[in-house]
This record gives sequence, structure tokens and C-alpha cells, in this order.
Amino acid sequence: MKLRQFQYVVEVVKNGLNVTAAADKLFTSQPGVSSQIKRLEEELGFTIFERSGKHISGLTPEGVKLVERFEIILGEVENVKRLADDFSHPDSGTLSIATTHTQARYVLPPVINEFRKRYPKVQLQIDQGTPEQIASMTDNGEADIGIATEALELFENLTLLPCYQWNRCIMVPKGHPLTEEPLVTLEAIAAHPIITYVFGVADRSVINRAFKEKDLTLNVVLTAADAEVIKTYVRNGLGIGICARMAYDPNQDQDLVALDVGHLFDSSVTSLAIRKNAVLREYVYKFIKIFASHLDKSVIEKALAAHGDTSLQDRLYKEFVKEADMR
Repeated sequence: MKLRQFQYVVEVVKNGLNVTAAADKLFTSQPGVSSQIKRLEEELGFTIFERSGKHISGLTPEGVKLVERFEIILGEVENVKRLADDFSHPDSGTLSIATTHTQARYVLPPVINEFRKRYPKVQLQIDQGTPEQIASMTDNGEADIGIATEALELFENLTLLPCYQWNRCIMVPKGHPLTEEPLVTLEAIAAHPIITYVFGVADRSVINRAFKEKDLTLNVVLTAADAEVIKTYVRNGLGIGICARMAYDPNQDQDLVALDVGHLFDSSVTSLAIRKNAVLREYVYKFIKIFASHLDKSVIEKALAAHGDTSLQDRLYKEFVKEADMR
């Protein structure tokens, strides 16, 4: 048995049982992947995959159990590599971050600037996606850490660390009638066409819940995953925007007015996700500390050690949320 064979099996599973796609990801040939998997099955004495003709159609019961072990073994190999790199090259390497557009555009720039000053030899990669995509990338090892507000809790292999709390604002053009309101109400907002986030981005459910509790109808005319798109259509007069407060830039958005509506909606928590059993490079701990000052190495290790103990995880999460600042 060879580690390469384990890797081929796991990659085929990750790519929806598509051997060609797995081969592309591994920079090898489809026949080569198929051949190595066949050799592994022959050595084991049973099949890992169910087949329909020449095509793989699923995992056998034995295959399901083996894939879990292969993933653990491959994960530990990566951990050994990280430890070795930390010993031999502590200030260089790569850091892959999966996050949303809002985090990448409005929150991460000063964090990355500070991190780069401390670790100029570390190569950073930022992959943007929906919260579910972010969770998946972190879960399967494509990203070292994931940062999002939703969906991360759906993946059992991820440990969540609350980073900060945030709320929303209403964005309108200057001179809009809402700017004359002494205190914006949900009723006043409901009287206008609304542009806001798609479901699954930026905790959209908080907005819907607030209106539902007041028995008000949301007249949503446009949804987008990108706050810049929302602002563009607010400028074009399509409606008023409901965005994350951090998305308003007083320098670049001088033609818009941000109205505080934190009193109308529950605050949301942006969390950072790490795979359980992952060994983090020292500079990853430093990055997290810059991003969320209350998350030092001891706190992170405590959270990782609690993985699997649901009651302890919940208690720690609530403790960390109390320490998270509001942005």
C-alpha cells in the first residue's frame, strides 16, 4: 500500500466519483488513477468502489470505512509536514484563507497588511465563496482557515471560533426620505423596495425574521452576494440597500448615507473555522490573533481540544462570543 494510492481514492471521492476530475486535480492521468486504485483493491482483497461497467458508481461498505481512515492518515501526513516546516522554516510558507466577499473587501485588508509586515515570506491566498463553499474548502483541506457568518456549523469536522459581532445598516442616496426619519423603523423600511443579500450570505435570515415578527412584508427587488453590487443598484435608484454596516466606506460612498438600524435586527457573529486535528503553523496562530485579538494560541488549542464534546464546545463558544468585539 502506498500513500499515493490513498490520495487517489480520497480525491476521487472528493470529486463526486469522477476519476477524470480527480486526475486533473492531482496533475496525473485518468488511466493512472484507475490503475493504482485497482492495484490497491487487489492488495486489500476487496473492492473500495462499486462500479457500473467501467464507471465508478459509489463506495462499497468497506470503502466507506477505508476512506475515513485514508483521510485521517493523509491529514496526519500533512500535519507532520507542517510541523517539519515550522521547525526548519518558521517564517515562510503558505496560508490559504476561504472567506466571503464582505470579509475579503472590508475586514481583511488591514489584517493582511499587518500580517505581511511580520511575515513577508508567507504567501497568502484568499478564495472567495458562499459560506457553504467556504466551509467545504476548509473541511476538505483546500483552505487552512475559513471565515464566514453562516453554514460553518453544518460541518462536523470544523471547530468554530467566534471573531466579532456585527449588525446592519440601511444605505440610501443623499436626500432620500428615510434620512429625515428621527429613528428608522421596520415599517418605514417596508414601505420601500429593498436590495439585500441572497440567502446563505451575511445571515440574511436575521432580516427576514425581524420583518416576520412584525408581520411586515419585505419587498425585495434584487438580491446579491456582493455588497458593492447592492450599492450600485441603490445608486441607480432601484431601491434601498440593507447591508453589513462594515460595507459602508465613508470615503468611497460619499454619495450614499448609511442609516444605523442595529436597534431593529439581532447582531450576527462572524466565526473562523479550523479543521479538527489540524496542526497549525505558528504564523497561522499569529494571523488569527491579529484578526481577533481575544483568540490567542491557548484559546484556540482549548477549542480544538474540546472538539467532539458538544456541551464543552457550546460553553466555550458562548464564552468566546462575549469577548468578541462589535464592528
